[in-house]
Amino acid sequence: MMSMRLSWLAVPVLNTLYQFFIKHGAAQLDGAGGADWLWQALTSHWILAAIAAEILCFFIWMNVLSELDLSRAFPLSGISYVLIIATSWFVFGEPVVGLQVIGSGLILTGVWLIASAAGETSDQNGWEPKRGSLSTDTGKDK
Repeated sequence: MMSMRLSWLAVPVLNTLYQFFIKHGAAQLDGAGGADWLWQALTSHWILAAIAAEILCFFIWMNVLSELDLSRAFPLSGISYVLIIATSWFVFGEPVVGLQVIGSGLILTGVWLIASAAGETSDQNGWEPKRGSLSTDTGKDK
């Protein structure tokens, strides 16, 4: 099984791949509607790859959440925004403006701050929440 760090990093990469595949798949669909459009979508290699990436991402995310607190794991999803902007520029030649670069920097800073703060809270006063339990071992909970 993948290490937790690799699993954790696989989530934004797979989210980015999903968007990349969907973009290519959408470009292949012609203006058909209804059943024709659905058939084209379901037979597109790009869209099938997107579905596979999303299913794989779902199972990896479940694994990450089983091992990490939600407050430590979820900020990772913000990295996907930065990766998608970079992919859009690099692969599709979409323009990236200064505000997007600044916003990406702020997102990465925010992810780092939130993840760091979540780590500090578990170290304070020796209090460790018990996984799967709302009990605090005080009062009536004992």
